[in-house]
Amino acid sequence: MNRTLRHRIASAAAITAIAAALLGAAPAAHADEDAFDLSNPTAFALAAPDYSCGTIVAADSTIAQQLSPTLTGTLRNYLTAYRVSCARAIVQAVQARGLPQRAAELAVTTSIVETTLRNNPNMEDHDSVGLFQQRASWGSFQNRMNPTWATNAFLNALLNVPNWQTRPMGEVCQAVQRSAYPDRYQVQVADGRRIVAALWTTPPVDPGPDNVGIYRPSTSEFHLRKDDGSLLKIKWGTTGDIPVSGNWDGGHLENVGIYRPSTSTFHLRKDDGGLIELKYGTTGDVPISGDWDGGHAGNIGIYRPSTNEFHLRMDDGKTRVIQYGTTGDIPITGNWDGGHASNIGIYRPSTGEFHLRMDDGKTRVIKYGTTGDKPVSANWDGGHAGNIGIYRPSTSEFHLRMDDGKTRVIKWGTTGDIPVAGNWDARG
Repeated sequence: MNRTLRHRIASAAAITAIAAALLGAAPAAHADEDAFDLSNPTAFALAAPDYSCGTIVAADSTIAQQLSPTLTGTLRNYLTAYRVSCARAIVQAVQARGLPQRAAELAVTTSIVETTLRNNPNMEDHDSVGLFQQRASWGSFQNRMNPTWATNAFLNALLNVPNWQTRPMGEVCQAVQRSAYPDRYQVQVADGRRIVAALWTTPPVDPGPDNVGIYRPSTSEFHLRKDDGSLLKIKWGTTGDIPVSGNWDGGHLENVGIYRPSTSTFHLRKDDGGLIELKYGTTGDVPISGDWDGGHAGNIGIYRPSTNEFHLRMDDGKTRVIQYGTTGDIPITGNWDGGHASNIGIYRPSTGEFHLRMDDGKTRVIKYGTTGDKPVSANWDGGHAGNIGIYRPSTSEFHLRMDDGKTRVIKWGTTGDIPVAGNWDARG
């Protein structure tokens, strides 16, 4: 950070009291739409020192690559993963308020015009900074550089614009920003809409706890247990295939799939019965699955026993390699710490221990099971994090460990079956 910027940050503190007074004097939002309390210090975290808009995930790169050449305004061929992350921060703030998609389109369009979707700390136009180039009268430097705070300040002003839901969008942006160049907003509206459409998410559906199932190699059939104890049977694969399960197409529930060692190919079944085919790995690899990058859909991967390495394939096709475990360990995956992405782990048959790797790289060890048991994992109790369990071939029983440490036993399958887990309900 240069000396001038340090001076500006220090000076920004001196105007905090004035800014707070100005915000307090702003007209109230419509009676049926509450304003966001910008004075609440616990409502958001301070912006990072590099003024990022949050963690850039693989999906941001994918969206940037797909949308950039289709845009028609300033950002045509210039949309980057960083800019998408800033748009995502805006969209998330809008959705957290329960406001309609149009509010996000207005906010993103405004940021395109003001900063080309950057959280800009440089006072290039008087004392304007942040995603929306908000002046010092809006708030402190730190607050204006916080994407969540800045977006909510924009939304507070937006909700006081008469008929903002129906007026031309460029006109509404100008009513909030009061720019010297009012004609610049409308020409960016189409791109604002495209970007928001790629980021807008519907409210999540809670599918409830996960279920158990088995894959029967003798018939190449999945026998999946639903919440009510009934059976869902899906024929998929052929002799020698290894079962996998995951959310391949971004729907609410899991899908089945197989890994074919003879060709090192995943054959993944979609909700509509269609096929996703991905070649990945080499001879001797063990297939795994999980959501490695926190995207909308699940990912594939392999565990290489010869090197004790997890090779995790991301949404953009890139691979992340993590060395974990030792000879004889069995790979297992799940969301052990309740974060946005899945974690890796191993089950050590020699000790009956699960070694689970957390987001921060630390390991949690849980002793569970006995000789001959096969590890399984899923969210058995519908909590925020995943759980472990074992399948006991000698009795065809699943022993599922809950968040509170208690065990649920479910008898399912027969001799020779391979255990699987996921949320199968509502499949058909």
